[in-house]
Amino acid sequence: MTPGSLYLSALGIVSALGSGIDESRTTLFGDRPADMIARDGFLPDRTTILGTVTHDPEPVPDHLARHDTRNNRLLWAATRQIETNITNLIADIGRNRIGVIIGTSTSGIEEGTSDYEAALDGGAFPETFVYSHQEIGSPADFLRDAFDLGGPSYAISTACSSSAKAFAAGARLINTGLCDAVLVGGVDSLCRLTVRGFDALQSVSNGLCNPMSLNRDGINIGEGAALFILRRDAGDIELLGVGESSDAHHPNAPHPDGRGAAMAMQNALSNAKLKPSDIAYINLHGTATPLNDGMEARAVCDVLGANVPASSTKPMTGHTLGAAGAIEAAMLWLSLCDAANGAPLPRHIWDGASDPEIPDINLVTEPGTRLPPSDRLAMMSNSFAFGGSNVSVILGRGWNRGDRA
Repeated sequence: MTPGSLYLSALGIVSALGSGIDESRTTLFGDRPADMIARDGFLPDRTTILGTVTHDPEPVPDHLARHDTRNNRLLWAATRQIETNITNLIADIGRNRIGVIIGTSTSGIEEGTSDYEAALDGGAFPETFVYSHQEIGSPADFLRDAFDLGGPSYAISTACSSSAKAFAAGARLINTGLCDAVLVGGVDSLCRLTVRGFDALQSVSNGLCNPMSLNRDGINIGEGAALFILRRDAGDIELLGVGESSDAHHPNAPHPDGRGAAMAMQNALSNAKLKPSDIAYINLHGTATPLNDGMEARAVCDVLGANVPASSTKPMTGHTLGAAGAIEAAMLWLSLCDAANGAPLPRHIWDGASDPEIPDINLVTEPGTRLPPSDRLAMMSNSFAFGGSNVSVILGRGWNRGDRA
């Protein structure tokens, strides 16, 4: 990103928090229970708690039937919430000046798995089999075709940092003059491949995930989608900065000292031209795995200090993998929308058992916690992935470039 304001002018969201802004806000900051549900069929030997979109998302439009997967249905459910904003945007700037960047890790793999099982059992693929459903680029292709957009369109798949990286990529398209606006976000749907893969790594919790606890034993997988319009000329919530790093410490373990995580956070602050003290809240990656939580707490202390309010929202959504960066950025967006009345903060749900091996950070444990009313706030969200792919995103409102460090 280069100097110049970029705004997130609209949000569509669906996840275990609910469907749409109102349900998501009530679950995140109020008393609606999240749809964290014990499910059969994803692991061969037991049930497992999954962040679930409980309503059946409607099929994609008939003329886009070749794109019809649950993944794209979830993306369409989020997109429909801001469809009027998108059509107005097209009327304002034209289809060829709008890009699409979507983070994902599952795409249509569950449909592919079922079709391969049918082929093994019956000797032939079913008529419904469409190979392209499994391609990582499928959701970006679908969204491009849905609005007949002519700008650059592609997917990012860097595991759990995928849709966080979409913000940086979208900003580059605008700042280089290739686009005037970009649809940025992420989507992932529940599938047996990912749930069983994480279980093979002994990373799936036996109950509800328990981030930062002495008793943490792994993640819950979730599903969902979040989609924003990123543009330069309109909006209240600003994309202040994005920081990326790659520590490449290990294929599936973070550096124990949090070096890559700290570098991403520092790069985000530098990109936003903000000081650590400017960050009013941080949404932790907070997966509730033994290795991630310890290194992230150390990185937060090193970069922002131990007093910044922090929480992991994974017990309310599950870990939505490629969609996590966008969904958790959406949580910042929802909080910042009410900054004038005191931005509400998501509660950190855990058993309260502190781990002496984890630095003591300022977890937001009380329901209804709000920041003091303010017309200027900045918040950070972390997303860390296999292979040391780390991203920190900073959103805010009320900032002028001249106000920053």
